[in-house]
Amino acid sequence: MTLATAGTHCDQLMDALVRFRGTSATAERWGRELAHRLSGGARLLAAGNGGSAAQAQHLTAELVGRYRDERPPFSALALHADTSATTAIANDYGVREVFARQTRAHGRPGDVLVLLSTSGASPNLLAAAAEARRIGMAVWALTGPGPNPLAAAGDEVLCVAAPAPATVQELHLVAVHMLCESFDAALDAAGGVPGRPDPGARSRVRGGGL
Repeated sequence: MTLATAGTHCDQLMDALVRFRGTSATAERWGRELAHRLSGGARLLAAGNGGSAAQAQHLTAELVGRYRDERPPFSALALHADTSATTAIANDYGVREVFARQTRAHGRPGDVLVLLSTSGASPNLLAAAAEARRIGMAVWALTGPGPNPLAAAGDEVLCVAAPAPATVQELHLVAVHMLCESFDAALDAAGGVPGRPDPGARSRVRGGGL
């Protein structure tokens, strides 16, 4: 990569970031809503192709592990990460079904499906969105410039107005981190883990002779 090309990449990223900052309220709202749902026992499913698969897995890792501060783990699955399932489904049903069939298996009403795509046109993500909505899940899409088919297929969308897929992916990571910040802030505001019973209380009851 030449210095001129690297500089152009940075300039495009900075321009897109300035525009993207105006959408931060959406990522923050998603984080609050996700904290409410997952604390009540719901699950997050996430999917993408290629680099977007890595971003989806980054999101689920932050929720099952932790973002910054110590907190309980929450249920979150990156659908591409089970290579045996994805390759078996692709072999038996076609690539279009790799995420839809897993959504059918793991998704429940009230769960959330997050789909990431720079193009917003991936058939396997569109199939997963349709399946999730049939089940009664919330469908949130992170895409490149809109309008695009995935933006239309989801309940809510955060579109990145950037000319290059690489820049879109970089801002998707920013959105993931903003969502995680908001998620943790919502937990803190609600006293840690809203909607969940205190496991220590159960231990104390058992210790009392029950």
